[in-house]
Amino acid sequence: MDTKVIKNKLKNAQCVIVLWSEHSVESDWVLDEAGLAKDKLIPILIDKVDIPLGFGQIHTLDFLDWQEILPHPTFNLLLDSVVEMIGPPIAGESKFQKPSSEERWKEQKETLKNSIDMKFTLISEGEFMMGSEESDWSKPVHIVKIRTLFYLGIYPVTQREWKSIMGNNPSEFNGNDLPVESVSWNEVQDFIKKLNEKEGTNKYRLPTEAEWEYAARAGTTTRYSFGDDDSKLGEYAWYTKNSDNKTHPVGKKGANPWGLYDMHGNVWEWVQDKWHDTYDGAPADGSGADRVIRGGCWFDIAGRCRSAVRFDFGQGDRPLGIGFRLLQEV
Repeated sequence: MDTKVIKNKLKNAQCVIVLWSEHSVESDWVLDEAGLAKDKLIPILIDKVDIPLGFGQIHTLDFLDWQEILPHPTFNLLLDSVVEMIGPPIAGESKFQKPSSEERWKEQKETLKNSIDMKFTLISEGEFMMGSEESDWSKPVHIVKIRTLFYLGIYPVTQREWKSIMGNNPSEFNGNDLPVESVSWNEVQDFIKKLNEKEGTNKYRLPTEAEWEYAARAGTTTRYSFGDDDSKLGEYAWYTKNSDNKTHPVGKKGANPWGLYDMHGNVWEWVQDKWHDTYDGAPADGSGADRVIRGGCWFDIAGRCRSAVRFDFGQGDRPLGIGFRLLQEV
């Protein structure tokens, strides 16, 4: 196709999807065309490669795990991203109109409870500055758009909830209202599968890193959802200074501005994403089996409980102090 024709189509496109693969990241043609469409680009990572320089700050969908099985959470995120970028159809073109964000919000209940009494609160779309300059692993700070509503667990998953689905309790500390911990990412996936089957749905999953940090920040840009002052952390979190070296029942400290508890401290929380050393892209050495944890836990110092802090473990590891909370898609 003629270069001028390609440029014209890119200019007039409402959105452009680029697949970052072993071949595309080395292609000058792909890089030039992606650069021309940068303001309407939806990048998808399909191979374990470094995202090209200049594109790392655009939120990239991770399709490394996709087995062409539908429905799939990441594929649903792609569809949401496309719809959000294209916007509603032209009047008269279709009888179906994409409702506004406000209308979609009004259509949903603000809180939900499922059959095992897990509670969820509705989180709206929006954008935020993700990351922090305080840690290399949290750099670079970049804008991320959350393009669809979702429900997030008000609390980390408790031992009562885990036992009702799995029939066991792997936790180091025992108590029905304590967060379940010492669970692997793989075991969490098994829990999610069984919960979806029990509820007759496919809408439960772990939040992505971006969704988790967006909800943890709750509209703030400070180190914590309550501000920058470490001395106030004890009002919102169980951490090394006040935990007495153990976990505590969920929801006993202050909530963040969006009504979420224990986003700082108590237990680390698994998220969906594979680990990248920075937000600029995935490692190129073939690694990437590790998964991301967020939020800090009962034995961490204050600085490790910040909204932007991130660490990793192997997805089969069961380290002390790691639990999770669930997202329910709208």
